[in-house]
Amino acid sequence: MGCVRPYIAERARRAYLIATALPVAASLLALVSAVPASADVPPTPVRGSAYMGIGVVAHDGQDGTPSSPKAGQTEGVDVASYQGKVAWSTLWSSGVKWSYSKASEGTYYTNPYFSSQSSGARDVGMIRGAYHFATPDTTGGAKQADYFVDHGGGWRDDGSTLPGVLDIEWNPYGDDCYGKSASSMVSWVRDFLNRYKSRTGRDAVIYTSTSWWNSCTGGYSGFGSTNPLWVAKYASTVGSLPPGWSTYTMWQYTSTGPTVGDHDRFNGSTDRLKALANG
Repeated sequence: MGCVRPYIAERARRAYLIATALPVAASLLALVSAVPASADVPPTPVRGSAYMGIGVVAHDGQDGTPSSPKAGQTEGVDVASYQGKVAWSTLWSSGVKWSYSKASEGTYYTNPYFSSQSSGARDVGMIRGAYHFATPDTTGGAKQADYFVDHGGGWRDDGSTLPGVLDIEWNPYGDDCYGKSASSMVSWVRDFLNRYKSRTGRDAVIYTSTSWWNSCTGGYSGFGSTNPLWVAKYASTVGSLPPGWSTYTMWQYTSTGPTVGDHDRFNGSTDRLKALANG
């Protein structure tokens, strides 16, 4: 009988463990079952993490290898915080002569690497500038222009600073057009551009894709006579341009260049690039 009691006690202990574990297991199973089949889709990015061209491939694809640069075109690169410390001398040696670094986003984010990226590009001889990732759903255009200028996006008449860029493109955080109608979007862009010019004396460059511009501004054509165009199109040719522009100033042609950053072409020689910097 001395062996029976431990046996009974052990059976009771196991029964208790099973009884208490079953509800936990059921809860875990319910949680797993609740995860949608698309759980392998990347989550919405954290605000502040956007970069120039973040939605180009998803919306427009990446069609073929870009054609060889035309005579007189000048290679460039754009970078953001995720590139961190950039090997500018390597880029310079590869033929990159100009660059843009992300300075700000909305009125809530500044690139912690902006200062070192900008000075690093300048130190190797590049003409460089800053861009602002627009979030029209968070604050007004004029307010974001002020934030941009106050956090690195200003312009200096030093021969090596390019005018600031308004990066207005597919919204990585939600609705493609940031919940705005075409007319409201045009007004937002106009407010940004007007404030930037009043603060710096320069017309900002507009970076966008033709598809986004047509979708979210209704194909507005009113900025082409004043603001240089930086068009995003990952294809063998630049393709159609947004209404109002008969030519592009810059073309972001790939996000998978031979060196760090997205690669771009300035539609002119280095002399013309310097002229843009000088205003």
